[in-house]
Amino acid sequence: MQSKKQFCNLIFRIISRATTAALAMATVFALTFVLTHSAQAQTFKVIHNFSGGGDGGVPTAGVIMDEAGNLYGTTCGSLCGYGGGNSGNVFKLTHKNSAWIINPLYTFSGGNDGGSPGATVVFGPDGNLYGTTYYGGGDGCGGSGCGTVFQLKPYPTACKTAICGWQETVLYRFTGGSDGATPGRGDLIFDKAGNLYGTAQGGGNQAGVCSEIGGCGVVFELTPSNGGWTESVLYSFTGGSDGAAPPGGVIFNNIGNLYSTTTFGGNLDCVNSWGLGCGTVFELTPSGQGWTENVLYTFQNGNDGRGWPYVGLIFDNSGNLYGTTVNGGANGGGSVFKLTPSNGGWTFATSFSFPGGFDTAGPEASLTMDAAGNLYGTTIGGGYSTNGTVFKLTASGGGWTYTDFYDFSGEYDGGSPQSNVILDANGNLYGTAVDGQNGSGVVWEITFP
Repeated sequence: MQSKKQFCNLIFRIISRATTAALAMATVFALTFVLTHSAQAQTFKVIHNFSGGGDGGVPTAGVIMDEAGNLYGTTCGSLCGYGGGNSGNVFKLTHKNSAWIINPLYTFSGGNDGGSPGATVVFGPDGNLYGTTYYGGGDGCGGSGCGTVFQLKPYPTACKTAICGWQETVLYRFTGGSDGATPGRGDLIFDKAGNLYGTAQGGGNQAGVCSEIGGCGVVFELTPSNGGWTESVLYSFTGGSDGAAPPGGVIFNNIGNLYSTTTFGGNLDCVNSWGLGCGTVFELTPSGQGWTENVLYTFQNGNDGRGWPYVGLIFDNSGNLYGTTVNGGANGGGSVFKLTPSNGGWTFATSFSFPGGFDTAGPEASLTMDAAGNLYGTTIGGGYSTNGTVFKLTASGGGWTYTDFYDFSGEYDGGSPQSNVILDANGNLYGTAVDGQNGSGVVWEITFP
């Protein structure tokens, strides 16, 4: 069995290259490429190149957009890669004329306020931002802290400067015990009553194999209570057939059930270097006595993506689930899979297998679906320079047609994207990459004519 530290590094691994260059904090950086290798002409542009200084570094998550077209996201900082000499931040990018201006809203200290956010932030019903940090919050989990759930909101007095910070409130500090530890890449989600839901990859059950890896993880709920927030563990994984280490947050269906994946557990005979199984897709159903888990699919030693589901799921309009695996698939280069409700169960199918071979790791992010049912995403490896891609899958003739929108070079344009993508009202794409000119990552945009 590998060490606990190695395990945590695996489930939250960051792939980036170090460079010795350091630039002063940039407000705008634009580098444009017109792509010719896909069927539709489009333009790729870096809209911010992180310096690793005050603007942050190593954006492992994607971005969100408000109604005014501003972008918000997180950087994970020095604990997540070579770029960034701090514990990460939350940033805002404002589009002004032809430029994008960055405003670091909050920089984490790595102490009680948290550190190293691995997921992006989400808007709450009150218009404030909510998110998690992988570390910080106390001195547990080997001294680095077990992670937090936080809120950010503007200060009550109007800001009169170009760069305006927001105030942070820690809603919950994980202890590494039965309450969970190290929430990772999964975004938070609200229910209609204003309660928060998420996953923590560690903590929870400490028995058996879970004791060797710092716990097998939990699904949790935070409920507003008397001016604070109360945590409830909805499910604690055992590391057996039910799964272990849920990485990607949860999503609701239309009747209030929760869905997501685990990176490990399931079939413990499934071949991987950790001997912990190759993961599951699961459902949590509320009942009068709590929540009941139902494993919808267990990944096997085959073409189904035994390289572990590393993030969460999305629904289409018909109630089908879609997800990704970073390895496995028919070619060993990762996969996109679909689960279809059928006769009270679920039918699994591999929708698309990415090319195999050297340095062709697949998606480390969830998918995005447009109104027409097309899928968009990124791969952390592969492409012309093996530094990752942005892709589209179009439903066609009972299968899927693959379009490579962009191949990262790992230099000025960034590389090794671990984020999902978002679409604006015009169908333009936005995302991040953890590598880049400064070794600290970029935010990018793909626009269409």
